[in-house]
Amino acid sequence: MRRNRVAAGTSAVLLGVAGLWAVTLAAGGVKTAGQEPQPTATVAAPSLPSPDETPARAGGVRIAAVGDMNGPKNSAADSPSGRNGAAISTLVRTNQIDAFLGLGDFQYDTAYCADYVKYWHPLWGGTKSKLYWVSAPNHDWQPGRNEDLDNFMNGQCPDAPGKAAINQQRGLIGNGTPYSKDFGKWHIAFLSSAQWRYNPAQAQAITAWLDKDLAGARAAGKHLAVVHHDPYFTSDTHGHSRSTELKPWIDVMWKHRVRFTLSGSQHNYERSCPVNNADQCVGDGITAFQVSTGGMGLRSFTSSPPYIVKRFSDTHGFLRMTLRDDGSFGWSFVPTSGSSTDAGTRPAPR
Repeated sequence: MRRNRVAAGTSAVLLGVAGLWAVTLAAGGVKTAGQEPQPTATVAAPSLPSPDETPARAGGVRIAAVGDMNGPKNSAADSPSGRNGAAISTLVRTNQIDAFLGLGDFQYDTAYCADYVKYWHPLWGGTKSKLYWVSAPNHDWQPGRNEDLDNFMNGQCPDAPGKAAINQQRGLIGNGTPYSKDFGKWHIAFLSSAQWRYNPAQAQAITAWLDKDLAGARAAGKHLAVVHHDPYFTSDTHGHSRSTELKPWIDVMWKHRVRFTLSGSQHNYERSCPVNNADQCVGDGITAFQVSTGGMGLRSFTSSPPYIVKRFSDTHGFLRMTLRDDGSFGWSFVPTSGSSTDAGTRPAPR
């Protein structure tokens, strides 16, 4: 299987809202994702949107999001995973969403090409044409162990040639590579929190990339959001506590007033108050959604941080959001196995 990699220790070219930024990273660094050429405007016709931008639509950008999707060797359509995959695939097929954000841990337990093709693809493959993804540590990607998720998303696994939406636009995106994408007036950065586990120096380099990426988008008048797998604003469970190593990323998000984050990992659902980098509820803070209800066994909570304002661990489902041009957004948790839900709106920034 051909894997178009950039050699460790070379300069990786990362895509940013202001154009191409060359960032020299340490050995084992970020791999280059391809970019289509920008269309050329003519006098006779207006410029087309950049391939890195999904055009705005009346009513706002519509997304669905969830992580922690499918258990080992599960291909049952009536499982929680199967119900979620079918529901989101229907939204994709009927053009009711503009993007599906995959929050990591796509296939358990140790997934290789054959596992994605045999188990994940039958249940979730209908989402792939609008899928923007991040890799999670261990189940999606552990260097030297399981490294096939990026191949699968790029259509390089046998019997699954379809590419995820971001790969259709940019080509191969290596596990752990950060990228960002404009959706109308919104700018979303996608980060692999696995880098903090496997290569902290690389994670620090991504911190600098994130700072520059968000600064450029904010200067261009975009509203900001960030996707990553391991949560920082979260309750403890018997499986995981908060990922404190992400604090440098959180400081950058707070600096640029990111409107919301999406993460997974905990096998339950949580929403924070608008929170700052000191765990305080503030008017211009970050609304942190933790949505790991894709299909894995659910976990109860073992702590109660004051910044969490809604949570449940008895329902599988996914989050739908509408991102409006003025920076306001609405959300609704869609239950598919169970009955708990959550819905609300956050007004535009002042």
